Amino acid sequence: MKTNAVRVLDGLDIAYQLLTYEVDPDDLAAESTAAKLNLPPEQVFKTLVTKGDRTGICLAVIPGNAQLDLKALAKLTGNRKIEPVPLKDVQPLTGYIRGGVTALACKKPYPVYVDETIELFDQVAVSAGMRGLMILLAPSDYLQAIKGTIGAIAQDKD
Repeated sequence: MKTNAVRVLDGLDIAYQLLTYEVDPDDLAAESTAAKLNLPPEQVFKTLVTKGDRTGICLAVIPGNAQLDLKALAKLTGNRKIEPVPLKDVQPLTGYIRGGVTALACKKPYPVYVDETIELFDQVAVSAGMRGLMILLAPSDYLQAIKGTIGAIAQDKD
């Protein structure tokens, strides 16, 4: 299965492995995906679409077992305030549906901010651009492909 995200990696000659899982449309949580892939949730990264009051749309990539620290992301991006984009706007902005959003091959090249914990792993799983398909790759390769900026943007879920 070749998604646009996979084509980007192929074009950059980046090594990866595709992982498939059964999709439950009623449970798209990253922790559920991680369990289906037999990976710890902190190794499965989810991509969130946000909007800053100064810089506009940006993507935040955080561990599956964490939540986005909006204040930390705002500081890192140079915004006073940043907030999640409403779900209805995600697909028009990125070309992807909830549960399949990836920083690879979005409609536009948005700035991408990645939680620093990504560097703790030899490999991480990120969405391949569709539900039921994940890409397993080295964090350094992923960061190169998305031109990501690293920062402390995740926090424990309440």
